[in-house]
Amino acid sequence: MESNNIQNDLQHIRQMMERSSRFISLSGLSGVFAGITALVGAFFVHQVFQNEGISYFDNSGRVYEFHFIKKLFLIGLGILVVALFFGYFFTARKSKQQNQKIWDATTKRLLINFAIPLVTGGLFCIGLIYQHYFAMIAPATLIFYGLALVNAERYTLTDVKYLGISEIVLGLLSLFFLGYGLLFWAIGFGVLHIVYGLMMYKKYDSK
Repeated sequence: MESNNIQNDLQHIRQMMERSSRFISLSGLSGVFAGITALVGAFFVHQVFQNEGISYFDNSGRVYEFHFIKKLFLIGLGILVVALFFGYFFTARKSKQQNQKIWDATTKRLLINFAIPLVTGGLFCIGLIYQHYFAMIAPATLIFYGLALVNAERYTLTDVKYLGISEIVLGLLSLFFLGYGLLFWAIGFGVLHIVYGLMMYKKYDSK
């Protein structure tokens, strides 16, 4: 009986330490809806290319008109806003269910470590757009996003690292198939997020 009590106490202490050092309220549904949003966005990007009569298999570094780049930027911004909304909504709901604060010192550390590679990648992509290296944008976004996930893993669920590694590998692979950037982008931000989200939901949320 006493041995069982000691084991229960140790388990409780480990859980408290984990909660104090890691943000564990990430919801698998956030990943699922982020993935769906990315796939919808990829469809709209495809439609823009079709309507403009432009092939994304063109790797010649051609100069595109401003209105075309503006459309793609607005679609990307819309995807980001919707994905962030669902991410916050489901994470806040899970935090409330677990009686945890969504904003504390651990959350700040998580966001800082996540933001450094992500912001760097964003500025890098702006440079690619300025230099008209559009074919490199999909690989760059996948690689830097993967690096951001790996960098943030120490402050959240370990499973995030594996999603990050998958994004990095996919981004590196897409460098050898530049004409298929939109397809790799849809797989990385769409399919992988949905698969990861469902796995995380089954592992953590459905208990």
